[in-house]
Amino acid sequence: MDLIKTIEEQQRNPYAENFKVGDTVKVFFEIIEGKTKRVQVFEGLVLCFKNEGVRKTFTVRKESYGVGVERVFPVHSPRIVKVEVVRPGKVRRSKIYYVRDKIGKAAKIKTLVGAHAAEMMTASNEMAKKSEARHAELAKAKTEAAAK
Repeated sequence: MDLIKTIEEQQRNPYAENFKVGDTVKVFFEIIEGKTKRVQVFEGLVLCFKNEGVRKTFTVRKESYGVGVERVFPVHSPRIVKVEVVRPGKVRRSKIYYVRDKIGKAAKIKTLVGAHAAEMMTASNEMAKKSEARHAELAKAKTEAAAK
């Protein structure tokens, strides 16, 4: 049991949780197709967080050509380059599944405003930059290990 916890702690990203439910975020996700790697951006509203620890996931929803698209991302995944907060949201629930049934203006989430919100957003985006630097560092170490 202790061995599992140590492995999980090694895989944990300390800069991963820089957003909350209700925020509009850009998730920069690394896609591997054959031998090529590219970063794909998925921008949408965070609906919920599930599980805990290294297994923690979050769901992001966006409207694409009039169709709602949801994607579940692992929070501590090594393929997530960074998560940028575009607009902090103000919600009073931990899971906002009710947004699925709303259409148009009713589906909008109130935006947090004020000095505190701006401060939170700056801190969040600083953590996203640190996460991106950590991702680049891990990728560099991985390529060096493969070259040996």
